Amino acid sequence: MTQSFLRYSPDVETVPPEEAGTIEAILESMRRLATRTPEEYGHAVRVSHAKSHGLAVGELEVLPGLPAHLAQGLFASPARYPVVARLANVPGEIITDAVSTQTGLSIKILGVRGEMLPGHEGEVTQDFVLDTGSRFAAADAKAFLLTHRALEHAPRIPDRMKEAVSKASRAANKALHALGTDSPKLDFFGHPRIHPLAEAYFTQAPIRYGEHVAKLAVVPATREQQSLAGGALDTDADENALRTATVSYLRARDAVFDIRVQLCTDLETMPVEDASREWDEERSPYQTVARLTFPRQEAYSEARRDHVDQNLAFCPSHGLAAHRPLGSIMRARLRAYPEMSRLRRQANGRPLAEPRSIDEIPA
Repeated sequence: MTQSFLRYSPDVETVPPEEAGTIEAILESMRRLATRTPEEYGHAVRVSHAKSHGLAVGELEVLPGLPAHLAQGLFASPARYPVVARLANVPGEIITDAVSTQTGLSIKILGVRGEMLPGHEGEVTQDFVLDTGSRFAAADAKAFLLTHRALEHAPRIPDRMKEAVSKASRAANKALHALGTDSPKLDFFGHPRIHPLAEAYFTQAPIRYGEHVAKLAVVPATREQQSLAGGALDTDADENALRTATVSYLRARDAVFDIRVQLCTDLETMPVEDASREWDEERSPYQTVARLTFPRQEAYSEARRDHVDQNLAFCPSHGLAAHRPLGSIMRARLRAYPEMSRLRRQANGRPLAEPRSIDEIPA
């Protein structure tokens, strides 16, 4: 029996009338929070994913022979694309890795052709912004606004207190996993100290996948990477343990990931508007569509750190119309990411242009 996948149409999204105001309130809160970082670090940093662990260049290979339901958008035909990627902690501050939160992976694919999202016309890049954890900590923009305002108005606390909160969250998170369940909020604040190249990363919220709707995952593909997931990194001994682990691995060997998609079968059990809902993998398993390879390299040179951390923006709004982000959280990201990136780069006197060649990325 052939599985039936939901066909994309604009009707898969339901936009509440108050959402525009909610998203504007999120932006206002982010702008206020962003004013703190120049005082602390001497320059503006990202309001999320501020501390990078690895900055790698590589290649994405779209696999041949994909069936029609998977051969969509960027993945419609076999091809190879250069890629630059950034691994980073989720918080918008540069703190010790002992404060163990989820890790993010942002990938920028170059040389992409096709109809682009509004505001990205004429560019040749497709960005995918992913995090550990297969679902988002907030259901929608309204719920995210409450969380962000709480963060904005929270008193500044020393790193040692953040470490204590993180440790307690990790313990509670581990206990829930032992019971066969989880909490995206606990995982956000107390994610296990796993090697970044051993983690799986997810868009968490849905995207358009050509004629369909999907979530996307980037999953370690080698035994060497997978074997690293069993042991925790010692972030107490090294406050940059995640960076040390990432850079050391890529100095010695290649890192390889599978790019997989999970297609939506129906909106009732796989909602677009609630990013906190898990999509059942028994109903629709993740399927591999491409291979992402990072060859051996120096993944954190000073020149590359300066260029990738300061000049580049990884935004859900950078990409093909065929991969438009969907749902309330993604609509908020479509507004927030480019705006905060623009303000950060302007504050630091950095260019606003997207790269057109991988040769622009320093070694």
